[in-house]
Amino acid sequence: MEVNLSWWVIFHVLVFFMLALDLGFFNKKDHEISIKESLIWTFVWIFIAMCFNLAVYFYLGHKPAYEFLTGYVLEKSLSVDNIFVMTVIFAHFKVPNMYQHRVLFWGILGALLMRIVFILGGVALLAKFHFLIYIFGAFLVYTGIKLLKSDSSEKDLENDFTVKLCKKFFRLSMDDHKEHFFVKLNGKWHITTLFLVLLVIESTDLVFALDSIPATLSVTRDPFIAYTSNIFAILGLRSLYFAFVGVVGLFNYLTYALSIVLIFIGCKMLLESYVKIPTSISLAIVLGTISISIIASVVEKKFFRKKIVAKGKQ
Repeated sequence: MEVNLSWWVIFHVLVFFMLALDLGFFNKKDHEISIKESLIWTFVWIFIAMCFNLAVYFYLGHKPAYEFLTGYVLEKSLSVDNIFVMTVIFAHFKVPNMYQHRVLFWGILGALLMRIVFILGGVALLAKFHFLIYIFGAFLVYTGIKLLKSDSSEKDLENDFTVKLCKKFFRLSMDDHKEHFFVKLNGKWHITTLFLVLLVIESTDLVFALDSIPATLSVTRDPFIAYTSNIFAILGLRSLYFAFVGVVGLFNYLTYALSIVLIFIGCKMLLESYVKIPTSISLAIVLGTISISIIASVVEKKFFRKKIVAKGKQ
């Protein structure tokens, strides 16, 4: 599908306008993001993404629209696991809640650059070397199986490669410098803990991109649809983090659902030459798997809560 250059321009103008509005107007002063505020911004980003999806449907066709929606839901689902890791990073470095938004905002800009390079590169590689689809598929199946055994809370940040690299090549000040990324001490510039956290989050997003980009390319090979669906999902992740961080521990089965989704997408890529799974079916499986895991988690929590209350009354 040939997408006019104006679509790329409109998309980026919209994104940068909303980001400027976010940081330059609504969050000009650092403050602790409330759950209510984060839910409002989460709704705003989802609403904008769905409006964009409608525009794709009416002007580019139903197939690209289906692909956009599936890629968006898929990336949004996989991004949830990223929230677990971000929670660990902020807690480890003791970043105050009021400065977390600033770190995540600048992290989004880095993600924009990384994703467009990864997606355009991935599309070009698959067009030239089709056999890579099987390598991507096998990698996603492996990642899905590995996810079942992993624990985000066990991330060793003291031995993290990015942390070691920064401590080796930069002057680092571990003191509290509030919202600043750089400070001048004794006439020499130092990076602050906040900037170190930003770099760790960027490197983490790079690792997550290795999973999400092949998954998105299993849905669509169109670079515009793959890129825009990914970016819209990431943009909403920042606000979703503040709404989700307080209750993320409630969803016990979410990791299993994400694992199943990755394995399904991997198998879809491996069997692409033999079995054609419609985009609508992929969307239904991803949405259904995530929904069932959330419902099961909530029901389990309520059941145990009632059991504990009943025991207390005895």
